[in-house]
Amino acid sequence: MKWDWNAVSDFMPQFWQGLLVTLEAVALGSLLSFTLGLVWTLLMRTPSRWVRWPVGVVTEFVRNTPLLVQLFFLFYVLPEWGLTFSALATGVFAIGLHYSTYTMQVYRAGIEAVPVGQWEAATALNLPRRRTWTAVILPQAIRRVIPALGNYVISMLKDTPMLMVITVLDMLGRARLFSQQHFQFTEPLTVIGVAFIVISYLASLLLRALERRLVR
Repeated sequence: MKWDWNAVSDFMPQFWQGLLVTLEAVALGSLLSFTLGLVWTLLMRTPSRWVRWPVGVVTEFVRNTPLLVQLFFLFYVLPEWGLTFSALATGVFAIGLHYSTYTMQVYRAGIEAVPVGQWEAATALNLPRRRTWTAVILPQAIRRVIPALGNYVISMLKDTPMLMVITVLDMLGRARLFSQQHFQFTEPLTVIGVAFIVISYLASLLLRALERRLVR
């Protein structure tokens, strides 16, 4: 086996296209998972069991089924019911929904870590419930869980190659397409492997710096 730098050079234009799709999927999926996770958390803390029960069933079902199965279901089954979305939109929704059931637990832990005295102080000040959440509880809780949420962003990055099964041409999809066209597998797969390592490492450094700043 001989390493071919020309193959690397030929692959780079497709690599950059795939990288943009990967980063777009991670960014949008993260935003969706963080938002939905917070919604699930707040709904699970409502007094009504008629709200908590269906939310608990849905989130447990999503968390305990493989992401790959969810991707196939959303992309191939929903169109039979008249719901058709682009491959990328389906992938972003699947990743965001799947990881929202994990970020929900992160938010829950952050809220429970807020000292009881903060709740008591809000009650003593006669703050409305909504004001208590938005001005007292959530700012403290979210600040505590940002590093943990960042770890899930890295996990989402590593799961984006699954989107290839629903025809999304992310980095792996582009590498697979290039390999099939040119019968060269080592170079493109090595390039995306290094790219995942570099991006994950840079994200880890950013998370550590953010965590140190938040601890101060």
